[in-house]
Amino acid sequence: MTATTVLCWFAWLGLLPQHGWTFWAGNLISVIVFTLMALGEYVADTLPMTPSRTSPPQVLARLLFGSLVGAMAARSQLEPAAGGVLFSVIGALIGTYGGHRLRAAGARWLGRDLPIALSESALALGLALLAAYRLHAMGAVEGLFPY
Repeated sequence: MTATTVLCWFAWLGLLPQHGWTFWAGNLISVIVFTLMALGEYVADTLPMTPSRTSPPQVLARLLFGSLVGAMAARSQLEPAAGGVLFSVIGALIGTYGGHRLRAAGARWLGRDLPIALSESALALGLALLAAYRLHAMGAVEGLFPY
């Protein structure tokens, strides 16, 4: 939810235009809904009874939302959505399985999961902000939008 939320915020603030079917991302309702979903994910991610991110429903959700983010990013640059979807699916798989292993290793090393979970969420937010900013900068440099 983090990447989707960040793209919605950037679109709503006018920093990342959305074209065609992604027009909804710049709506305040989208910002609020995805922000609440991201906050819920951060909380749920710290709970011990939360299912593993590698369970089939969790993987499917990550692939679907990753595809959405890739398509939104591609459309913000007036590129076909398919390229963004392909790269985002690869990224979602790496994040799902690689992140699972790194978090488990960090929790074993530290002896507690909560600090690792919080660090993981902060890292995800930071990377999403950096990626959205780079998309904004690419559009500004190439003259796609005057911000």
